[in-house]
Amino acid sequence: MLEPSLEPTISSREIYRGSVVSLRVDKVRLPAGLETIREIVEHSDAVAVVPIDTNGNIVMVRQYRKAVEQRLLEVPAGGVEKGELPEEAAQRELHEETGYTAASIEPLVRFYTSPGFCTELMHVFLARKLSSGETKPDPDETIQVVPISFERVLDMVQRGEIKDSKSIASILLAHRFLG
Repeated sequence: MLEPSLEPTISSREIYRGSVVSLRVDKVRLPAGLETIREIVEHSDAVAVVPIDTNGNIVMVRQYRKAVEQRLLEVPAGGVEKGELPEEAAQRELHEETGYTAASIEPLVRFYTSPGFCTELMHVFLARKLSSGETKPDPDETIQVVPISFERVLDMVQRGEIKDSKSIASILLAHRFLG
């Protein structure tokens, strides 16, 4: 249940609408009566998947991220398409990015990625009982599939070698879930 807004919107103006994100500027009233501006990035829901193969490896993906000008090691992830359930999006993204399909896909958690300025809600899943197949990345994606032992991935998180927040949160939650 949503609580009443502590910052009622006085006005809202869309600044940009793209294929992935939109940006709006809201004028709001704070509880003390002061008016201020909030810049909001609108983004659809997204999914992240922690796939565990038969050897106990996490199937990671390495891809270039223009925003940070680096190739990052991440769990498979992507957006939830209109009319798609998060579980369906998780299976689709897992298959597109890694070639795997999962006979077992379990929800772990949902969280806002950056609620100070973004609406994106991330749904995290644990995928097991994997069957391999062909990857089907989007035309604008160059993805390398990298299976890594769970223990090594945890060490990489600890050493700061994995820098993607959704991946870090997902890996640590999967580790806790699996005991």
